[in-house]
Amino acid sequence: MSTGRPSADDLLILLAVGRSGRFVSAAEELGLNHTTISRRIAALEETLGGRVLTRVTGGWELTELGRAALIAAEAVESAVKSLTADTGGTRVLEGVVRISATDGFSAYLAAPAVAAVQRQHPGISVEIVTATRRASQQRSGLDLEIVVGEPQVLRAKAIRLGDYCLGLYGSQDYLREHGIPGSTEDLARYPLVYFIDSMLQVDDLDLAANFATAMRESITSTNVFVHVEATRAAAGLGLLPCFMADRHPDLLRVLGDRISVRLTYWLVTRTEALRRPEVAAIVDALCDQVRSQRNILLGSSVGAPVGGRYNLAQSAAREEPL
Repeated sequence: MSTGRPSADDLLILLAVGRSGRFVSAAEELGLNHTTISRRIAALEETLGGRVLTRVTGGWELTELGRAALIAAEAVESAVKSLTADTGGTRVLEGVVRISATDGFSAYLAAPAVAAVQRQHPGISVEIVTATRRASQQRSGLDLEIVVGEPQVLRAKAIRLGDYCLGLYGSQDYLREHGIPGSTEDLARYPLVYFIDSMLQVDDLDLAANFATAMRESITSTNVFVHVEATRAAAGLGLLPCFMADRHPDLLRVLGDRISVRLTYWLVTRTEALRRPEVAAIVDALCDQVRSQRNILLGSSVGAPVGGRYNLAQSAAREEPL
């Protein structure tokens, strides 16, 4: 049962905790200590007559009451920020946006996209954590997740960003010494550079190497940059994202007319995160970046086919535009 009117300051503290999922992160953002955060959240819960946060693995999630309070907190924040504009009258965006994305996406798509936003809005700070995994059911500490394959998530919005292709590559030195495979049957003679099978959490990436069941493992890693560099160092044939491999003239694509694995990047976020102008600006920039790089992502820059006998194109069961 509500016992009074909540403090605007306490609502803003809830907003910081709700976005980061951690008391420590909220304390750093607000310039307070952990004890003060905990005490003010307790005071807010006493005022509202119920729990606003619940403990989950790795942090805190909002309860139903907490989500209702968050809407009020966002209104308070919006009112304060509406008083801040640049000399041209344009609203100044600021705040921390936390992103989780795969290695290649982080480096070649997310980094230039968020850099462009940050140049326009220097008050925005972006943290990018690289990870190749399924979308989290609990998104404590994250505003945006970019994953491979359509995610199955609750209380979240999934946005289909676009497709990219994997191809089979070898270094010029390696192919000069071992020859270029003329058929998929020939691949049994070559070692494969790819993910560590036992540690791969993404189903679509696991299925991607189905054509290579007869290939023995060479160097395997959880990091796709290791795949690229190991392939360049003549460790074997690498199953690589075309938009990464095609940057290196010493890598040649083999069996391009038969092996083209097409996968999809998805963005996952909470609805309340999208209501933050700085998060929405980052999402728009990511969508624009993927759209502008479509041909490179699909390997079209080197005439690589899209589709083919081993194409694993993921049908988009749903697409939620912004």
